[in-house]
Amino acid sequence: MVTNYKKVGVDIAAIKKSQNTIGRMISSTHKIQKLAKVAHGFGHYAGIVQIPGNKFLATHTDGVGTKIMIANMMKKYDTIGIDCIAMNVNDIICIGATPVSFVDYIAANKNNQHVFKKVVGGLVKGARRAQVPIIGGETAIMPDLFAGNSFAMDLAGTVVGILSKKEMVFGKSIKSGDVIIGVKSSGLHSNGYTLARSVLLSKYKLNSRIKGVGHLGNALLKPTEIYVKPVLEALAKCQIHGLAHITGGSFTKLLRLKNIGYDLNNLPKAPPLMQLIQDCGVESKEMYKTFNMGIGFCIIASKNNVAKIRSIFKKHKFTTYEIGKITSKKGVFVNSKKIA
Repeated sequence: MVTNYKKVGVDIAAIKKSQNTIGRMISSTHKIQKLAKVAHGFGHYAGIVQIPGNKFLATHTDGVGTKIMIANMMKKYDTIGIDCIAMNVNDIICIGATPVSFVDYIAANKNNQHVFKKVVGGLVKGARRAQVPIIGGETAIMPDLFAGNSFAMDLAGTVVGILSKKEMVFGKSIKSGDVIIGVKSSGLHSNGYTLARSVLLSKYKLNSRIKGVGHLGNALLKPTEIYVKPVLEALAKCQIHGLAHITGGSFTKLLRLKNIGYDLNNLPKAPPLMQLIQDCGVESKEMYKTFNMGIGFCIIASKNNVAKIRSIFKKHKFTTYEIGKITSKKGVFVNSKKIA
């Protein structure tokens, strides 16, 4: 049985090389529009352009990955739209932007109104939680693109946010001694599913009931948390040095904020679903480079801001932990072991 992400076909290092190549190519377009000056390009959680009136627009695109395959297998589509909203808005708030509009993209091999209604119902539910209007989208029926005769689809979206120059948060002010606050995740969220499916479904069925996990299929489809409200309130009321949505690459994502040391020495116990994946043979280092391990979002701030930030999240009914600190020793460390 394959028990690491690279061997199931998702090579994070190779993907980063591809992304760097793409980044170099698209940067050649940054000066062709006179009305919109690129203020921050490829490589962070969102791109930013400055528009007339000294205003800034942020844009981000994301999808739900192979979590859609679990929805297809279970024929349960009512929550996958929440994931699509979450993956977009949780990223764009990481640079300090307020989400103001969203468009979706549904690609399928067949026109299935029942499924589309369920998917869009989830999008609407997620949009309400994120307080972002859905202003349009595209539904593409492409029978030749998806293999097989059974229904298949993909789902993605694009979010636009607004912010001022003083509201931008890139992580440049992160310094040694800062505290890393972790916000509890609801489950796997929308990353790591290729590996999760490979190991779990070689041993269990989606309708298996497992102690601590419950119905496996339902646990795998639990929607991604949407962190917009508490994050925007914390940004307005506290001094925050860095924000990270813990998605693909897990805690290695922290390095995109600043090349410094992230010492994660006080993480909570891994949730039962992730323990189950690890029990199937996935090594600990691979787990912390692939799955969120119970932490869906990180806030980095000085010690004197921690109590206020945590109280804001508590008010919004989110559980937080002080999971570590910033050090001068470069890299990401989990319980003193370097993972990146």
